[in-house]
Amino acid sequence: MTPPASGPGLGATTALETAAAVRAGERSARQVVEEALAAVTARDGELNAFLSIGADRARAQAEAVDAAVAAGDDPGPLAGVPVALKDNLCTRGWDTTCGSRILEGWRPPYDATVVVRLRDAGAVALGKTNMDEFAMGSSTENSAFGPTRNPRHGGKVPGGSSGGSAAAVAAGFTPLGLGSDTGGSIRQPAALCGVVGMKPTYGRVSRYGLVAFASSLDQIGPFAATVEDAAVLFDVLAGHDPLDSTSLPTPAEPVLARLHEGVAGVRVGLCRDLVDGCAPDVVARVREAADALAAAGALVEEISVPEFGFGLSAYYLIAPAEASSNLARYDGVRYGLRVEGEDAAAMNAATRTAGFGPEVKRRIMLGTYALSAGYYDAYYAQAQRVRTLVMQAFARAYESVDILLGATAPTTAFDIGAKVDDPMAMYVNDVCTIPSNLSGHPAVSVPFGAGDDGLPVGVQVLAPALDEALLFRVARVVEAHAPALAERAARS
Repeated sequence: MTPPASGPGLGATTALETAAAVRAGERSARQVVEEALAAVTARDGELNAFLSIGADRARAQAEAVDAAVAAGDDPGPLAGVPVALKDNLCTRGWDTTCGSRILEGWRPPYDATVVVRLRDAGAVALGKTNMDEFAMGSSTENSAFGPTRNPRHGGKVPGGSSGGSAAAVAAGFTPLGLGSDTGGSIRQPAALCGVVGMKPTYGRVSRYGLVAFASSLDQIGPFAATVEDAAVLFDVLAGHDPLDSTSLPTPAEPVLARLHEGVAGVRVGLCRDLVDGCAPDVVARVREAADALAAAGALVEEISVPEFGFGLSAYYLIAPAEASSNLARYDGVRYGLRVEGEDAAAMNAATRTAGFGPEVKRRIMLGTYALSAGYYDAYYAQAQRVRTLVMQAFARAYESVDILLGATAPTTAFDIGAKVDDPMAMYVNDVCTIPSNLSGHPAVSVPFGAGDDGLPVGVQVLAPALDEALLFRVARVVEAHAPALAERAARS
């Protein structure tokens, strides 16, 4: 089961083109949705990108968009555009499982803020996508509902934890998707599936209604087939939300309007620490992207930020510690799965034993240990000090450059099952993406040709906090110079 290396979704109409056609009355939103539903029906049985499809909901939303167009109203910048939602985003009355048995069948009584903003922009939520359980994983193999397969090659993983949304966009099911990024969970699957995936500045997009994994690291962001589509989706999502106490109060600068300003004079730091240790074909693509930026007028230099090497260790103490606290609420009492026991303690233990998968249990135990008396200072507190060092290192780097460039993932997509029994080998997949989560800075993965195996390579662009406009400008130039994936695959 190996689809063409170019992928079925690359020649599809973009989100902006679809929205323009719907607003102009050239296409109906209902027609767009029916085509998306047909595509999912035809192929998702082999990919398992979606955990649930809201066909009736989607049709109703599409008809509301068409009614607004008929009345002469503007339904929004994403009029009629189908969107795939990661299944850790609360949707009122719609199963939200986080890929876990412990929440199987749970239906939230409210919508996440990003879901509301999508609807207000005229977008249509098509379905909830598969994910590593509670966003803990790098391959979407930790889902309680089976793994998702990479649309580029059915024997490969799509990355994780937002692998379902990445696969949905790469397969052409939807032009847009939403994921959450705690340690690279948007950017890494975007790289492996050959789509654009972006993590905003922490606090720039509301987390209200996102089921928490690690609250100081989680951030919601877009998947798209193009940088331009990702930019318009970011503009829709970004902005203050009084329902989120960590939401930044400052208005978000629109990025779409500045997307095509180019990179003349932009100082780009090719970060050796974000390519060292990566596969040679990945390193080659990153260096080609740096050369393309230089040809477009950027000032490129190699720099080193050695503190990034400490990020992986710090992350895998901080994130599990926060997860052990956040996941304590799943106790069999208030919602979700309940396994009966002789008393409350037995019921709680039985519920969590049956409801959580092995990776979630591993991280809960690790986090609980790191927070326990006698070990807090040695592990969790020390990891937080390392996090501060990483943030300070970013600040020093941005004194000499405006943007950093590196790999998104160390390799192209690996075989399903290849790393499930080796947690450390799996965790290393996040080594290039974790620094931006520790600092809270924005970053984006842009497809840039293929590796020696013909599978996509993602190049990562990193920017200082709140500088998404520059981030997208650089990403657009990288995209414009990217080798065609099919052409490179044909030569491999």
